[in-house]
Amino acid sequence: MTMTKTDNTTAIFQSLEKHIQGINYGTSPKELYDPISYIMNLGGKRIRPLLTLLAYGLYREDYEKALTPASAVEVFHNFTLMHDDIMDEAPLRRGKTTVHERWNTNTAILSGDVMLVKAYDLLLDVPGDKLAQCLQLFNQTALDVCEGQQQDMNFETREAVQEVEYLEMIRKKTAILLGFSLQFGAILGGASQEDAQRLFNFGESIGIGFQLKDDLLDVYADQNKFGKQVGGDIISNKKTFLLIKARELATGEDKEKLEEWLEARDFDKEEKVNAVTEIYDKLNIQAITEEKMTSFFDHGFAQLNELEVKNQDNLLALKALAEDLINREK
Repeated sequence: MTMTKTDNTTAIFQSLEKHIQGINYGTSPKELYDPISYIMNLGGKRIRPLLTLLAYGLYREDYEKALTPASAVEVFHNFTLMHDDIMDEAPLRRGKTTVHERWNTNTAILSGDVMLVKAYDLLLDVPGDKLAQCLQLFNQTALDVCEGQQQDMNFETREAVQEVEYLEMIRKKTAILLGFSLQFGAILGGASQEDAQRLFNFGESIGIGFQLKDDLLDVYADQNKFGKQVGGDIISNKKTFLLIKARELATGEDKEKLEEWLEARDFDKEEKVNAVTEIYDKLNIQAITEEKMTSFFDHGFAQLNELEVKNQDNLLALKALAEDLINREK
């Protein structure tokens, strides 16, 4: 994990990682289980289960009791990644070959299915008096993630997408799982219903902000720090917040040029990135995106100020983790 962490967060992360490494998914047939171990060991930051444990730690000190339920969140998240990679025909995940490329598509589908089953198995560690509530929230979150993924795929073939539609898509596809992770930890820790909802709102808001930052970095990141090609979204005509706002605001010659680049099928990639970025600059798209992104971050952090928590150190650790993610450059 490359982010700056407090000593407490470091200890929690190390305990979490050890716990995840100790999960037994099964052994035979190995073609079914090896892909699960493979994707779970690709070096993810474990943000979601870490959020669960930090939220739990706001109300109780024995976070070790929440390690198994928190791990369920990570297993579910990686299940969605395995299936998303198939749908996106992605060759790489975290710089390594994706499961469907290393094995095959059918294996990736089936191994992903096992991961979803295993996530439910891990959730059975939730105390009985909280199990029904947590399962209901988990199921709703899983449905929302699927709806968000389908909306994202629908956008690929649509001529135009409105800002409100895009924000709702990223809320479901990305942000809701962050919100659930925090709400889940709060419930396990015995938080009030109000605090659990505030933590959900915090996660949801910063999750939307994170995706807007990803959109921004794809165009304006330092190539040496970004880790992938800057301008990839422009090259593929991906309907990001930046493109949606540019199409909404462009007029006259700018509008004509933008539409020409969107319709072009044979082009020089660097030329297209430079030309579209120039239009973004003229329309002040970077500042507009930053303003929208900041509004979600501000709304999220305002939720934390309303919490009634026992452990202020863990609250500072949660804020520090979120701020590290906000300030990232890749």
